[in-house]
Amino acid sequence: MAKTRVLLADDHTLVAELCKRLLDTDFEVIGIATDGHALIQIATDLRPEVIIVDIAMPGLNGLDAAQRVKRILTSVKVIFLTMNPDPELAAEAFNRGASGYLLKTSSTTELVLSVREVLKGKSFLSSCLSRDAVDMYRWQHKTLVEEANRLTERQREVLQLLAQGKVMKEVASTLKMSTRTVAFHKYRIMEVLGAKSSADLVKYAVRNHIVPS
Repeated sequence: MAKTRVLLADDHTLVAELCKRLLDTDFEVIGIATDGHALIQIATDLRPEVIIVDIAMPGLNGLDAAQRVKRILTSVKVIFLTMNPDPELAAEAFNRGASGYLLKTSSTTELVLSVREVLKGKSFLSSCLSRDAVDMYRWQHKTLVEEANRLTERQREVLQLLAQGKVMKEVASTLKMSTRTVAFHKYRIMEVLGAKSSADLVKYAVRNHIVPS
C-alpha cells in the first residue's frame, strides 16, 4: 500500500532533516521547502496529502503560505510545527484551516501521532497546550480571519518584508517589482490600517502574526 505523502516546510535544515528521519518509516516525505513561496510551488507540483509547516518562515510566513495552498489543494491536511505556545496563535491557525498545531518542544512520538490523527479527519493539538484555551480564542477571535483579509496577498508580502527590516530596494528585489511599486503598496497598507509610521506597521505585523514577536 502506498505511503501517505508528506511535505515539510521549515527554514532550519536541522529541524527539517530530523522531522524527515522521524517520519520516513511510516510516511513518504516528498520534499522540504525552506520558505513560504517555495512551499506553495512545491505543494502545487507534488500535491502532498499532509503538510507540516513552521509559522515563522522567510519571504512569506507559514500561515499565509499554507492558506494559499489550501485554496489550491482543498483536501490537504496542514499541521503547524512551531516554537510558539501562544493559544491565540493556535486558534488563528485552526481558524485558517489547520488540522494540527504542534510545538517543537513536543515529544518525537507526537509528530508521528499528529499525522496519523489528522489523516483520520481529527484535529491535533500539542499536549503542551490547553484545548479549552484554544477553543476559547477560536470562539472570541473569529475576526482574526477577517483581519487577515483587510490586506491583499501582495500587501501582506510587502508588509512582512518591511516589518523584517528590509528597505524598499530589498523588498523590490525579493518580490521582483519596482521600488516605486513597493512605495505605492506601503502607502496603501498604511492607509488601510490607519498607520502613521513604519513602527505602527511593525506593531501590526507582530500583533497579527505576520512576523514573529
